[in-house]
Amino acid sequence: MIDHLISYARNRTSRTIGTVFASQGFLFGTWAAMIPFVKLKFGLDEAELGLLLLALQGGVLIMNPFSVPILHRLGAPVTALLSLALTAVFFTLPMLAPDVILLGLVLFIAGAGFATVNVAINTCATKVEIRDQTRIMATSHGLWSAGAMAGSALASTGIGLGITPAIWSGAVAMLVLVVSIMLRTDLLPLESREKNVRREQAGQKFAWPSAALWTIILLSLCTNITEGTMADWSAVFLREVVQSEPYAVGWGFSAYALFMAGGRFFGDGLIANFGAPKMLRICGAIAAAGMLLLAFLPVMPWALVWFAMVGAGVSLGAPVLYAAAAKIPGMADGAGLATMNTFAMIGFFGGPVLIGFVAKAWSLPIAFAMVGLAAIWWSCNAAKIRNQ
Repeated sequence: MIDHLISYARNRTSRTIGTVFASQGFLFGTWAAMIPFVKLKFGLDEAELGLLLLALQGGVLIMNPFSVPILHRLGAPVTALLSLALTAVFFTLPMLAPDVILLGLVLFIAGAGFATVNVAINTCATKVEIRDQTRIMATSHGLWSAGAMAGSALASTGIGLGITPAIWSGAVAMLVLVVSIMLRTDLLPLESREKNVRREQAGQKFAWPSAALWTIILLSLCTNITEGTMADWSAVFLREVVQSEPYAVGWGFSAYALFMAGGRFFGDGLIANFGAPKMLRICGAIAAAGMLLLAFLPVMPWALVWFAMVGAGVSLGAPVLYAAAAKIPGMADGAGLATMNTFAMIGFFGGPVLIGFVAKAWSLPIAFAMVGLAAIWWSCNAAKIRNQ
């Protein structure tokens, strides 16, 4: 079960790609820990903060399609490293911005860089899978999750020890910039192998989704609505529905994130043994069970088990669907992946907004139950993706 992890660790290119994933996750986790300080610095209320965060989300959504021509012009490895460096710089600036308008612009550019890294490095991972007839996508996404957890935990700890948010963010940015420079030796050799492919694809444009890609998009909407719900509503659910103790309101997301990362680290081996469609179907069933149990049996400590089930269920959604979108026949490198990711981000960011409206009209458990029904749909339709 761990043979694929040993193989991953021994392969220099895989390790390099995994380091980019982990670095991106580390940046995002650091930023997540900084949000309360941004709120305090600019005196924002919850509604104003929500509007401000739309700038980051807007950068991600708008940049997804534009990342494809950049990737074709520069190549996936160069694009990944340059955009990672750019993202590191702009994720630092929020703590230095003098006003909210400039802060919004900074977050928009950071989101654009984040989207470009995402498309480019997932394309690199797909190229390695095809070239070496191996599977590294799930493990790479697991490293992103681990990086995000480490970034958030270390930032919280560092600031708790008295380090100012601006200094911590600057140190993280410098670290990621150094990592980006160090990785070029191992990642750029992929460039020579793809030059001819890029030349042939130079005239290809970002295309409207095919029927096969639409299936992947609909599945990704379900998985990302589930992820977005966990990110934005897990603490609220524990506090208001489960009525947990104040110190435990973050435990639900921790259980979810831990099992999501664990599922991804074991995912490449499971996909190799059982196939991507079957694993996606099983994961959908587990996520659906977790969401429905949260809705109808919201009691501690079982609620933490239900959150963990949801984490395990969504763990292979992104790896399987990213890989499937990147291998859609007849589309330029990165085009299928970028198209899917655009819609996926709508699910991730827009889903929690819909949850809020449903919760206000009925209740939060009913909203969670609706997400569980979406997971049932994804489980029932997982077999429609091409086996990989």
